[in-house]
Amino acid sequence: MRFELTRDQRDFAASLDSLLAASDTAAVARAWADGDHEPGLKLWARLAEQGITMLATEATPVEVVIAFEALGKYAVPGPWVESAAFLPSLLGREIEGIATVAAPPHVPLALDADIADEVYLVADGAVRRATVGAIHHSVDRTRRLFEVTGEDAVESGPPRFAVDLGVLATAAQLLGLGERILADSVTYVKQRKQFGREIGSYQAIKHALADVRIALDFARPLVYGAAIDTSRLNASTAKVACSEAAYLASRTGLQVHGAIGYTAEFDLSIWLTKVRALVSAWGTPAAHRQIVLDSLVSTVSTGREA
Repeated sequence: MRFELTRDQRDFAASLDSLLAASDTAAVARAWADGDHEPGLKLWARLAEQGITMLATEATPVEVVIAFEALGKYAVPGPWVESAAFLPSLLGREIEGIATVAAPPHVPLALDADIADEVYLVADGAVRRATVGAIHHSVDRTRRLFEVTGEDAVESGPPRFAVDLGVLATAAQLLGLGERILADSVTYVKQRKQFGREIGSYQAIKHALADVRIALDFARPLVYGAAIDTSRLNASTAKVACSEAAYLASRTGLQVHGAIGYTAEFDLSIWLTKVRALVSAWGTPAAHRQIVLDSLVSTVSTGREA
């Protein structure tokens, strides 16, 4: 089957890319990490005007994937998965402002709960408004995680699809992060010279970057396949593939940048740390591999019984 984005979807992707490219998202991320949320909230409002917060209820998962790949590509901070994918799908409405949630076991802590307008806890099959507790810090300094305590229950739909959409949105972010790291790495190796020639001309560098390109190209159809058929198996498969591809991109990007890649002052660090955090967010690779394995075993067992 051949899958291509429609003209409207391509236009939507282009408009998001144009908006984010014109914004200094690295500066926004650094300010967010330092506790200055104003630039990030302004960007949030502009993205909300583009319709990102209503995609889960008014569009399809394909549009959700398009948006979250762009958010990942530009390392936009904030609880976007919670506000624009999981909670709208779970509550059946667009979120006004910023919302976050803890949904154990995959999401034990609530992201940016201290600035959220709505905070929820999903546990024991119920969705409850929640109060904010202790803070936990992430390797990604833009991610502040909070313990929450559930209070009164609210009406909601079944959580399964909402969880799958949250997992898929996180996978799309990882895909965008990997693409950005690869693009920046290719640009760098074309400029950096060693022994009188660009390091990108060395075969070892070419092969390493080609491996990243292949990994991302194999992950992308799994993401869009899961967007067309958002099942637990497909979402987990996409998350595993995107986690591996983005992590490979981050390791390779760090290697080809050399010592400068280790410095917190260099913008690459924003993308590297976000990859490391999102690899485990909304379910670890091990947890999602187990889901894939259980599904395959169940399918084989069912076939044998038939």
